[in-house]
Amino acid sequence: MSKTLVMNFLNGNGEKASIRLSDVKDGVTDVEVKAAMDVIIAQNIFESKGADLVQKDSARIVDTATTELF
Repeated sequence: MSKTLVMNFLNGNGEKASIRLSDVKDGVTDVEVKAAMDVIIAQNIFESKGADLVQKDSARIVDTATTELF
């Protein structure tokens, strides 16, 4: 089973943008995720569709189980 952190932001045009991180550690907290999202916005290190990420929208951890069939 793998865990992916999906962080959703709004850009300067009001459009949603997502950043996904694979293999998230067990026990990551909402406080840690919010802090990471704040750093991403403050450092202005990503842009989406020509606009800076300006606001946190949501975040979630997605658990994925893979079953090999053959």
